[in-house]
Order: sequence, then structure tokens, then C-alpha cells
Amino acid sequence: MSETWNKRTTAVHGGTRRSQYGEVSEAIFLTQGFVYDSAEAAESRFLQAGDEEFIYARYGNPTVRMFEDRIAALEGAEDAFATASGMAAVSGALTAMLKAGDHVVASRALFGSCLYILEEVLTRYGVEVTFVDGIDLNQWRAALRPETRAVFFESVSNPTLEVIDIRAVCDLAHAVGATVVVDNVFATPVFSDAIAQGADVVVYSATKHIDGQGRALGGVILGTRDFIRKTVEPYMKHTGGSMSPFTAWVMLKGLETLSLRVNAQADNALALVNALQGHTRLERVLYPGHPSHPQYGLCAAQMGKGGTVVSLDLKGGQTAAFQFLNALQIAKISNNLGDAKSIVTHPATTTHQRLPDDQKAALGITPGLVRLSLGIEDGNDLIADVKQALDAVG
Repeated sequence: MSETWNKRTTAVHGGTRRSQYGEVSEAIFLTQGFVYDSAEAAESRFLQAGDEEFIYARYGNPTVRMFEDRIAALEGAEDAFATASGMAAVSGALTAMLKAGDHVVASRALFGSCLYILEEVLTRYGVEVTFVDGIDLNQWRAALRPETRAVFFESVSNPTLEVIDIRAVCDLAHAVGATVVVDNVFATPVFSDAIAQGADVVVYSATKHIDGQGRALGGVILGTRDFIRKTVEPYMKHTGGSMSPFTAWVMLKGLETLSLRVNAQADNALALVNALQGHTRLERVLYPGHPSHPQYGLCAAQMGKGGTVVSLDLKGGQTAAFQFLNALQIAKISNNLGDAKSIVTHPATTTHQRLPDDQKAALGITPGLVRLSLGIEDGNDLIADVKQALDAVG
């Protein structure tokens, strides 16, 4: 692999390993274990496995390693560990590095399952967690302290699409010696430069844009080789959260078309937002790639494009939101995002349903808020579908 390749080329060719048969498409090594030429060879491999040596699929597998190497190259990280789901990546990255007495500072605007890990799981084992308004650097500055071990945030929040200044938060965190873990799913590996902007660890739900076709669950943790192999790998291989070989193959195929898909999706998102400006049935249209967004300048500098997701806040609350969802003909009601198909969800009653009403209000998750993940369908068809669904409201 050439270090001069751009992301689109790396996403197609990075990390490829070919067997003696010289296959074009990556091979799927559907095996849970590996054999050794001798007892001495088995002993040697368990003492120190080489880069081309494997012990057990929970520890590593040639197909999984191809996916890890490719996405690490794409993200600009030294190494990666592929996990069974996005939440296995989030919980694994945090739990592997934290112990009782450690302190974590996290953005308040997080996906419901991420909040559960921070509020319920880590605190159960003696980790203290402080939540801040992610876009307020003064709150980060006030919350960080010498015993802060980790900082965690979504680079673009779900579902209100706030953009956090990665470089600024990393500078503050590193000043107290904290490790910065960034959930980068909305930014995608295509628009992300989180490692270059100072993040120590990046996690993705590969279920979203990386697969991007609704086929498989997966996740990945990216960081330095020491962090991945000395901190993450021992924890993940003993707790069982690793990715299966078949899923890794699906993700490799997804990476090949990732740039084409997410650029088309982001273009559809911006075209839709432009078409909906001033619409009488909408309280707000939220999209980081549009000048109306409060962090538009930061998004342009940090990501280039605004991503694949638009949030619409309908006048009339939940009743209007449900009427809108039910009237859509192209976008399908589901709780996933980043798919080739357009997907719509009502966060207040689904993905963020467990949050108390006052917390939803504080985060801007109103009864009328709808999260729309744009697919790769024709942009004009999507605009027409959204407009006719809005016309059906009321």
C-alpha cells in the first residue's frame, strides 16, 4: 500500500492480503481456529504471534485483520481492533482503559446506549463521570482535572447535529493527561480527520456508513498500536466482543464504495436542506453543512461536507412528526442511519426514548424532532417525497 494514496484508493486496496490462489476479492477465512506444525510451533505462537500468525478467531483472523488494516490506513491511525457492534467498540474502548477512581468528562449530547455505558455501567464500577455541554469549551475547561483519565464525545451529536471542536477539546484534555475518545459515526471515515485533529482513539459503528447497506452489525476501535494491542486487545479477546470473519468481509466490501455513497448522501442532504428553507411546517432545519447551522464554519473546516443526516423539527410536536413519518414513500421508518436507503426516525420515542423529558428538552430533542438519514436515491425524488409528506401534516 502506498502512503501517497488518497482515501478513495485506500478504501479499495488498503490492507489486502491474498492467499496462494491470488484471488481478486478478499478471501473469507471462516475458521474459528488454526493448526500448528508441531507442539513447539503452538507454544511459540502463544508466546508471541507474528503479523501473519493467528491463534483463535476471537483473538484475530486474516479477514478481520484485512478490515482492521484497511480502516486504520483510511483513518490515519496506527492500528485498529474490529468489534461485534458499534456499542462493543464504545464500551470496549472505555472499559479497557478505565478503573475505579478514574474520572471521565463526556459531552451530554450522546446516543442513548452511550449514555447508559457512562451513567450506569462505568459508575457501577467506581468511575466518576461528569457531563458537559459539548460545544461550550468553558464547560470542558472547568470539568477537566488531574485525575481525568478519559474524555468522550460524538464529533457530531445524535440527533441534534451539534459539531464539537475536536482540536480545541483535545488540547484541553491533553493538558491534564487525558485520553480523548471520539465517536465519529456521523463524520464517517471519509469526512473525518479526527486523528490528525488530535483525537487519541476513534470509534465507529461500522453498521452505519461502513457497511451502509443494512446487512451486518459491526464496530471498530482505532488508535495507536500500543493502545490497540496492549490495552484494547487483551480486554476484547477475553470478553468476547470481536468481529466475525464474515462480517469483516462484508465491511471490506462496504469500504470499497464508502466514498461514493457518503458523498452522494451528503449532496442529497444539502440539496434537501436548501429546498426546505423557510418551509411553513418546520420550526427548525438542522444540518451542519448549511450556513444556517451555528457551527457551519467549524464543520466546513473539520469535515468539509456536512454529513449524511438532517434533523427536522416539525410544528405540531409528536402528532405532526408521526403524520410526516407515515406519509413518506421513499424514506423508511427505522432506527439505523448511514444506509444506502433513506431512513427516518423519531428520536424522542425510539433511540432516545429512555431519557427523562427534561433531559430531552435540554438536549433539544423535542416531540417534533425527526432524524432523516439521506440515502443514495435520486435527490429530486427525495425532495419531492419530503415535501409531499410535509404537505400531509395537519
